[in-house]
Amino acid sequence: MHDIRAIRENPAAFDAALGRRGLAPLSPEILALDNDRRAKILAAETAQAAQNAASKEVGAAKARGDEAEFERLRALVAEKKAEIARLTDEAAAEDAALRDMLMRIPNLPLDEVPQGKDEEDNVEIRRWGNPRNFDFTPREHFDIAGVKPGMNFEAAAKLSGSRFVVLQGAVIRVHRALAQFMLDTHINDHGLTETWTPVLVKEDAMYGTNQLPKFAEDSYQTTNGWWLIPTSEVTLTNMVAGDILEENHLPIRMTAHTQCFRSEAGSAGKDTTGMLRQHQFEKVEMVTICAADKALEEHERMTKCAEAILEKLGIPYRTIVLCTGDMGFGAQKTHDLEAWLPGQNKYREISSVSTCGTFQARRMNARYRPAGGKPEFVATLNGSGLAVGRCLIAVLENGQQADGSVDLPAVLHPYLGGKTRISASGVLE
Repeated sequence: MHDIRAIRENPAAFDAALGRRGLAPLSPEILALDNDRRAKILAAETAQAAQNAASKEVGAAKARGDEAEFERLRALVAEKKAEIARLTDEAAAEDAALRDMLMRIPNLPLDEVPQGKDEEDNVEIRRWGNPRNFDFTPREHFDIAGVKPGMNFEAAAKLSGSRFVVLQGAVIRVHRALAQFMLDTHINDHGLTETWTPVLVKEDAMYGTNQLPKFAEDSYQTTNGWWLIPTSEVTLTNMVAGDILEENHLPIRMTAHTQCFRSEAGSAGKDTTGMLRQHQFEKVEMVTICAADKALEEHERMTKCAEAILEKLGIPYRTIVLCTGDMGFGAQKTHDLEAWLPGQNKYREISSVSTCGTFQARRMNARYRPAGGKPEFVATLNGSGLAVGRCLIAVLENGQQADGSVDLPAVLHPYLGGKTRISASGVLE
């Protein structure tokens, strides 16, 4: 959420930052509501002072037998009491309206984020690996002979509908191996703390990481009010909600492997074949909680952690900085990692790593206490390390052979009992 004091002090800068996201100025509307709210609070305080003064005089008027003054003062006390109640209710309603308005406004991009309207304006900053030269036309993952026996979309449609998949046999073993490999790498090589969290959360947690109120249609809610997490960013980040952390406990770096659930409400007709865009999927997430002045340093570190997974798997990728028009709601700056998919002959997103600054911390009231100082809001960062299903696609497509078999990355062999490939008939060998 946004600091109302910063908007009061420099509304032009606030509107200019929103303009970089393609939004119209909002400070006049925000400040009008804020000014009216503050005026109501001041009027209530003034009425309270008048009530207190009149209350003190009521007894004195009664004691000296001045009935007229006694009745006037008593009526004044009742009048001020009603006025205070009305003003307090109006101020509370305007405070809630202001909070809701600020909750719906996206984070402000950092000055270094490239200006742009959409993904066409994103900026590539580096590449790793060279796409393989095939002596045959590479297939998409779901069309590879050795993959077909273990990737059943028909059964999933019968069970759940579109955008689901049933994985079996060799394919699900590789999927599981990928998740374990990612976790082990982040824990052993990158120093992240493995964490296991629920996938059902209270509404406050979804507000804290900006899925609500604006993006309710993108997630699933149960009949008793819980929400299914779209990513464990929600749970990992909200673990510090309402806390005041000690500075020497920062940074907190966590990783979790969870099921994730997204309605994909805004992607009708997009990526409908294969398992690139699913309602239910698995992801190894990374979250960092740190001091605000360390956020950009941590952002680079987290990006490197995600890149290391792809490099160990031998998957060519590129790293891009998202422009202002393509950046997520809660982000100040985002790096996307795009893996090379030969079946599509293009790079596709496999990880998104963002720094949110203090935006989410303000929503969660998550702070830390600098040595000798007053509590300050923490910075929060999140990133995929990686999306397991999309990584599976990249491994299968990049390792496919002309006969329909798939050669698997060497780092996965220990997780597969020494097996090195999926045969053309769909068996681990």
